[in-house]
Amino acid sequence: MDASSVTVLIASPLEPRYVERIKQVSLRLDVLYEPELLGTPRYAADHDIVPQRTPTQEAAMRSMLARAEVMFDFERTHLHDLLTVAPRLRWVQSTSSGVGELLRRHGLCDTDLIVTNAAGIHAIPLTEFCLMVMLMAVKRAKHSQWLQQQRHWERFHSTTLHGKTLGIVGLGAIGRHLAHQARTLGMTVHGVKATLPTDDLPAQYSVDYLWHDAQLAEVLPLLDFVVACLPLIPQTVHRFGPAEFALMKPSAYFINIGRGQTVNELALIDALHRQCIAGAALDVVAHEPLAPDSPLWALPNVLISPHSAATVDTENERLTELFCDNLQRYLTGQPLRNVIDKQRGY
Repeated sequence: MDASSVTVLIASPLEPRYVERIKQVSLRLDVLYEPELLGTPRYAADHDIVPQRTPTQEAAMRSMLARAEVMFDFERTHLHDLLTVAPRLRWVQSTSSGVGELLRRHGLCDTDLIVTNAAGIHAIPLTEFCLMVMLMAVKRAKHSQWLQQQRHWERFHSTTLHGKTLGIVGLGAIGRHLAHQARTLGMTVHGVKATLPTDDLPAQYSVDYLWHDAQLAEVLPLLDFVVACLPLIPQTVHRFGPAEFALMKPSAYFINIGRGQTVNELALIDALHRQCIAGAALDVVAHEPLAPDSPLWALPNVLISPHSAATVDTENERLTELFCDNLQRYLTGQPLRNVIDKQRGY
């Protein structure tokens, strides 16, 4: 790149201190940020707002889009015509890890647009969510809550995570971090990958055993906990269905922190009703928000998290660190971190 200025549009809400941090990356940056055009965040690190704008505000946003070469996050009201309203756009830093389906839906896969995702940013909170679910299961937290509600004192036994077996289906940054933490608690961890080159070793992924996705049927009967952290691509739609739930132990728990469409929900509901598995924790569902009449709400052996397990008050800080590092790389012609293969979807 030459020494000309680079226009950066911050397209979703960000705290002023992080905006300033981005501006400090280089004097070459012309950073555009108009928070009144982006809507009001509902919670910390809210990047899913679709704002309502006046005609004057819409004209102002279009003016900024027309100038942008780089964007922090996708502008939610112009996903369908992004490269038309932003013809100079070369790179978007997403605030999400899973944006493959968004790119396919809006015809961005067969373009020259560079998209980097937030892989790794959510590994810590999602790992903590999985550990919470597993600890609640082995420590019988719901039973303790029921006894407390009944004002009834009765001793009971529980068990430990130490010695239990965890299967992680999808070994990206989140899966690897979860594997590492689970092993420190004495769990045996099986990792399942879609591709398994001959030089892949379990230690590379912090797991005890490494399996190819085609071997999932062999792995499932061994597991006390199954965590799905799969991207949504054609090959992963309904990856977990009647056959997979039938293979799991009746005492096993299923946790989905990836994408809801990777699970056949009717099959999951049936397995839970018939107690083919002990329970499930779902941070994602096939159609969000989850319909009020969904049976999942009322099942006593299900924990619903409204796609919130990854959203923490430190998210924007970590996103800004990633973006600033990538900005430095962009300005100096170095490879960017977390570039998405748009054809593969992740």
